[in-house]
Amino acid sequence: MEAPLLVREMTLTDCDRVSEIRIRGWQSAYRGLMPQPFLDALSVSEDAERRRARFGQGGGDVVDLVAERDGQILGWACHGPYRDGEVRTKDAELYAIYVDARRYGSGLGHALLQESVRRCTAAGHPRMLLWVVKGNTRARRFYERQGFRPDGAEDPYEVDGVPVPEVRYVKDLSL
Repeated sequence: MEAPLLVREMTLTDCDRVSEIRIRGWQSAYRGLMPQPFLDALSVSEDAERRRARFGQGGGDVVDLVAERDGQILGWACHGPYRDGEVRTKDAELYAIYVDARRYGSGLGHALLQESVRRCTAAGHPRMLLWVVKGNTRARRFYERQGFRPDGAEDPYEVDGVPVPEVRYVKDLSL
């Protein structure tokens, strides 16, 4: 029998594993959507170093969650105030969610997203927004199954000069 899943706040000691999941997630999810040399150059150790340097600097507004089973971190999510340029709104934003690629479809992403939504709802945010790469159909289907819908906003994001447009999704938390 599999041990229960624990979703908890991330600690400083989780940074290395979170960076590994995040970088491997980029390299898996964005293959064919972003330039391969860019993806190949992503560094787990550099990401972890940046993550450790920034850890705890969100002033309590940014929440990092990890999904853990049997002491092993299997996923990570991060949310906080919606960023509309430099303006903060009353809405929440899911900044990132990544699961160990070997665990896709196992419910980890669902558990992390549900906890983020629960916390944002409890904090009184009227909506949760997120940005997703337009061509990332797996992620888009995942968000749609969780009750998020595209709202028509697009961002002409670029990676190494290659267009990688993003679309915004929204979920009403006041229902």
